[in-house]
Amino acid sequence: MAPDENPLRLGMRRERIAEPCIMVIFGASGDLSRRKLMPALASLSARRLLPPEFTVLGVGRTSWSDEQFRQAMQEAVAEFADRELAAGDQWKAFAGGLMYQCADLGSADVYGELARRLADLDRIRGTGGNRVFYLAMPPSMYAPIIGGLGEAGLGSGPGTGTRIIIEKPFGRDLASAQALNRDVNRVFDESQVYRIDHYLGKETVQNLLVFRFANAFLEPTWNRQFIDHVQISVAEDIGIGDRGGYYEEAGVLRDMFQNHLLQLLCLVAMEAPVAFEADAVRDEKVKVLRAVRSLDAGAHRVHAVRGQYVAGQVLGRPAGAYRDAGGVHPASVTPTYAALKLHVDNWRWQGVPFYLRSGKQLARKTSEISVVYRQVPHLLFGGVARADLVPNVISLRIQPDEGIALSFEAKRPGTSLRMRPVEMDFSYGSAFGLLEMPNAYERLLLDCMLGDSTLFTRRDEVEAAWRVLQPVLDAWDHATEEGLEFYESGTWGPAAADDLLRADGRRWRRM
Repeated sequence: MAPDENPLRLGMRRERIAEPCIMVIFGASGDLSRRKLMPALASLSARRLLPPEFTVLGVGRTSWSDEQFRQAMQEAVAEFADRELAAGDQWKAFAGGLMYQCADLGSADVYGELARRLADLDRIRGTGGNRVFYLAMPPSMYAPIIGGLGEAGLGSGPGTGTRIIIEKPFGRDLASAQALNRDVNRVFDESQVYRIDHYLGKETVQNLLVFRFANAFLEPTWNRQFIDHVQISVAEDIGIGDRGGYYEEAGVLRDMFQNHLLQLLCLVAMEAPVAFEADAVRDEKVKVLRAVRSLDAGAHRVHAVRGQYVAGQVLGRPAGAYRDAGGVHPASVTPTYAALKLHVDNWRWQGVPFYLRSGKQLARKTSEISVVYRQVPHLLFGGVARADLVPNVISLRIQPDEGIALSFEAKRPGTSLRMRPVEMDFSYGSAFGLLEMPNAYERLLLDCMLGDSTLFTRRDEVEAAWRVLQPVLDAWDHATEEGLEFYESGTWGPAAADDLLRADGRRWRRM
């Protein structure tokens, strides 16, 4: 066996080719399909990770023929991915499996027609009844589509090769998430359900598991004895664009915290699973969420900050206020920024605060996890004050420039004893010679077709995440402008978020 074929060097899973199947994309003419799904599928096909029989059946309101659908998707791949990927023999081979069906998904008759079309395609394409249904639709359409699939007998059951992928947001609070889970599980067994969060497909997020559990030096210090606190930051430099109507209903907690940020918290805080298998990993994540201290009984007033952006400049360009965006109420109190202080009350993390923040129209786009270590217990170096020492930090950059950095103190060259913080920095781009990182959707779509649900969220995990946020949502959904902190576009958020850490003698890391 050649060295680069050693299974230990190949990572957690060998790349395997998916079985022949039909992927039915509801909302195939929408932005998600054009920007993310089709480029990811075309790339998987070009890398020969999809079989020749792989078929896409796009379903939507747009009145397209199969050929018009192929042309539209070719243009989308050229615009949002790679012009070379949308040309030549590789595209022709992939495009031969692209089909389309115009349908009003609110009509019950549509699903019988869909069942007949799928049966015909199974026969023609040799896909053997294996199907993946992808709901690239507004959440209001989830229940009607799932019900229609059930009425048409398209839900099948476990072990049949039928799966369903559901995009976020999965509900808008705990009660609606529980109701949607009941709707889904009336038609599909939980083993068939893949609730997708594209953050879990990012390389650095996956690498966090390898970093934690494949390196012996780290585990002895990954606990309350050595770690002072953890910061998880997801900053966006864009506003809400033309999504004012959606954002007025969602706000930053539903849009970012319930899924992305709590998922990152789980991966940082979880115990080692008994195996790198779907339920073993997700069991440990659920345990973390159940251990998060409740923010009820007024705790959110002390440990939560809500903010909204006003006009300013982002990256040198003028940026308007949230209240001036289309679809936004002129006196809206919907938060576009939030910062939370959470505690995980278990043996490993008792007393270690987790600070989470995310916001729109901030200084720049970046996502990072920072694990900040405690100061040394005693200083040996005369004349060096504790305040002069910068704590050791492990920072995991999720975007941009994915990588991991470790900061530590070092002596400056010279005859006097002077110190300064330095960094050891691992970058995916330089270490592996990558010009750009793989699309997160590529990994997740392939995992679903392979039947691997490790990077997807389970029913109890979704509900546990809503339970963490529900007290804050209840308070903020009925809040007035009092307590809403405004921040200038192009800054790092409201001053109250800085005060949240300053009260504990800490500060946000510069990103």
